[in-house]
Amino acid sequence: MDKMDTEIGPRGTLELLSQREVEALTSSAQQVKLSGLFRRCALAVLNTGSTSDDAAAIFDAYDDFSIEVTGRTRGLKLVIKNAPASAFVEGRMVEGIRQHLFAVLRDIVYIGTDISNTDLFDLDRSEGITDAVFHILKHARVLNPGLQPKLVVCWGGHSITRIEYDYTKEVGYHLGLRGLDVCTGCGPGAMKGPMKGALVGHAKQRVRKARYLGLSEPGIIAAEPPNPIVSHLVVLPDIEKRLEAFVRLAHGIIIFPGGVGTTEEILYLLGIMLEPSNQEQQLPIIFTGPSASADYFRELDVFLKLTLGEEIGDLYRIVVGDAEKVGQWLSKSLRDVKKQRRRDGDAYYFNWLLNVPPEHQKPFDVTHESVAALCLSRDLPAHQLVVNLRRAFSAIVTGNVKDYGIRMIDKNGPFELHGNSGFAKALDKLLQRFVAQGRMKLEKDTYRPCYRVIPG
Repeated sequence: MDKMDTEIGPRGTLELLSQREVEALTSSAQQVKLSGLFRRCALAVLNTGSTSDDAAAIFDAYDDFSIEVTGRTRGLKLVIKNAPASAFVEGRMVEGIRQHLFAVLRDIVYIGTDISNTDLFDLDRSEGITDAVFHILKHARVLNPGLQPKLVVCWGGHSITRIEYDYTKEVGYHLGLRGLDVCTGCGPGAMKGPMKGALVGHAKQRVRKARYLGLSEPGIIAAEPPNPIVSHLVVLPDIEKRLEAFVRLAHGIIIFPGGVGTTEEILYLLGIMLEPSNQEQQLPIIFTGPSASADYFRELDVFLKLTLGEEIGDLYRIVVGDAEKVGQWLSKSLRDVKKQRRRDGDAYYFNWLLNVPPEHQKPFDVTHESVAALCLSRDLPAHQLVVNLRRAFSAIVTGNVKDYGIRMIDKNGPFELHGNSGFAKALDKLLQRFVAQGRMKLEKDTYRPCYRVIPG
């Protein structure tokens, strides 16, 4: 396994720093506080293009990797040792990777200083959490008041079939032809395909300032390193703030085939849209995939209606095998988004009026005990069940791909999900379908479930 050493300066962010700011970034106290987190995220970025989604395996393979922030007269630099050679071309770091490295540094430092300072952001209150999400995005310079509503969030699995991946590119192409920007979870599969397709569509239309936003979080970035097309990378503190950033930035949302991570995103989104205070919100949601994915969406639709009630189907539209129709419908629907924002006096660049209840914002600490304590029963009110169910899927994501989750499962065995008999059967059936379709991990043939569904 080839490895390389290098020293690089910032480009794309953190270029203009005062001596005081450099000293704050390079102080020994700051290094100790943030070095472990920054090292893990930096190694993930340097592994862009990796075919593994096993974070623990990546960290073990590069256990001698190190990265240090040091000061210099005109700013700062990174001193890197034993980095993956795939991040370099003829001895020079790939420019996109270099920019992503400093984006990670920017966000990790900002999250570890300003955001963790509860004097500035009261993270015990819903408004304080939303304010923190806003300031992270503002600090990353992805909020542009001058742009019309045209940002489409695309969700879907990192482990999808080639037919599904090609379809995501086709949808992205039709978005690009209509001048729409793309935001994804920044990884491979359905997170890369729409960006790749939109790149071609934008090129045909000579769109010079197209945006390809990637939103990640420290626990998952190693398993889903930023794909090379991402032009703006933002690392949010946790999955809940990442999800809130998605829905507040979005003018429309496309959901491609995926596994437990995609289902977690869907449950979060629909749980919010079920809130009575959000009934007037215009946020077009479309489920789409190639004709070969028709069964996937049929099963998902059945599960969602079983869980949240038949009326949940009114919140989304399913289009199978027609990428152009997806582009047409979204382009038309964005006009309604613009009208609603103008009518209500809300910003185009950040949906302040969307009500995200506190139970959707509070980070869920995944442990064997907390997962086993989740009540999964149709006897619960829909708004409470959707929160617990979203957390259950979040736990499976943790056990599948996050470094600490993988090690937790290795040590203590699978998580236990408890539900009443009818609901547990439906949940287990959906998860078994994900396993059979290879949607859990990239290493499809060797997947060992990190969970057990226990009827009770």
